[in-house]
Amino acid sequence: MGMWVGRGRKARRCYGFDEIALVPGSVTINPNEVDTNIELCGIKLKVPILAAAMDGVVDVKFAIAMGKLGGLAVLNLEGVQTRYDNPNEVLNKIAKATPRKATELVQSIYTRPIKEKLVSKRIKDIKKAGAPAVVSAIPQRAEKFGKIAEDAGCDIFVVQSTVTTPKHISTQYKVLDFKKFCKKMKIPVIIGNCVTYNIALELMETGAGALLIGIGPGAACTTRGV
Repeated sequence: MGMWVGRGRKARRCYGFDEIALVPGSVTINPNEVDTNIELCGIKLKVPILAAAMDGVVDVKFAIAMGKLGGLAVLNLEGVQTRYDNPNEVLNKIAKATPRKATELVQSIYTRPIKEKLVSKRIKDIKKAGAPAVVSAIPQRAEKFGKIAEDAGCDIFVVQSTVTTPKHISTQYKVLDFKKFCKKMKIPVIIGNCVTYNIALELMETGAGALLIGIGPGAACTTRGV
C-alpha cells in the first residue's frame, strides 16, 4: 500500500493507534497467516511498529526486547539514558514519588549534562545483544551525536523535533543542513516530525531514508494542544 506524492514518487503511509479503526471485511484470515513484514531503511521488520524516542517508553532493555520481537524501539540520546550511569535508579525514584514530587524530579533530572561516552555505550549494549540500534537527537545535536552513533555501530539515526522543516531560522545556534547531513551519514537517516504535503516533499529531497509524519496522534502527546 502506498500513495503517490509526486511524479514517480510513492510513499508508504504509517498510522498512530488513534487513527485506526478495525472494520470487518468480506474475507477473514487466520491470524497465524497474516503477514505484517515491512522493510524500513533496509531493516526487515516482522512487527511494523516503531516505539517512540521517549524516556518513559524506551530504555536499553526495551530496545533489545522489541528488536528481538521484530519491531524497532528508538532510544532518546538526550534523556536519562545518556545523562546517568544508572538511569533505572532515577526512573524508579520518579515512579515511587508523589505526583508533585515526580514533577519536581522530572524538572531537575534533565539539568545533568549528557555524557558522550554513554551515547556510545548504550548503542553498543543494544548491538551486543543482537538487536538493531535506532537512536534519536534534535537537529542542534545531530551532527555531533550522529558521528558518535555511526562509530558505535548504530543502524538508523533519527533527527527529530516537534515540528521539522528543511529551513530553520536561529541566531542562537548553528542550523542543521539536512541535505549535507544525510549525504555525510553512512547510515540511514529518518527525519520528523512534519505535517504538510509541501514540507514532506522538501524533506524527501534531502535524502532522508524515511519521514515521521504527523503531530499528536497518540493519547499522551500534547503537541497539538500546545
